[in-house]
Amino acid sequence: MSEKKDPRPISDYPTFTPLETRWMDNDIYGHVNNVVYYSFFDTAVNRFLIEGGVLDIHDGELIGLVVETGCRYFAPLAFPDRLHAGIGVSHIGRSSVRYDIGLFPGGLTGPAAEGHFVHVYVDRKTRRPTSLPERFRALLETIRLDT
Repeated sequence: MSEKKDPRPISDYPTFTPLETRWMDNDIYGHVNNVVYYSFFDTAVNRFLIEGGVLDIHDGELIGLVVETGCRYFAPLAFPDRLHAGIGVSHIGRSSVRYDIGLFPGGLTGPAAEGHFVHVYVDRKTRRPTSLPERFRALLETIRLDT
């Protein structure tokens, strides 16, 4: 088993998107169910890409397929928490990107959870990996993390 690293502080993340938990996110134990965290990660990253003008989810030629994902949990979340999702990129390949996301409830400098996922970008029709366009790559460089 690998050595556990400390979670990234809020100051490490170059950009943020606001998120809110929903009533339906709570499970029978009274906290946000673990699978919902992955939805938060996906929402934060895709919102960043859409607002950055590099991802067209309806008609774009390029789509991202998740090939790896993971999450570490540090504190529970529950409805009605307001969150800040810190977003960064720790690897940019020819057609792949590793996104790192921290979920920070209001007022905390440490994350309630920290996750990552790797997208491989493919042609929408052929589903074959394709090189990241320069505009896409330039946007990703604005949120590159110091590793």
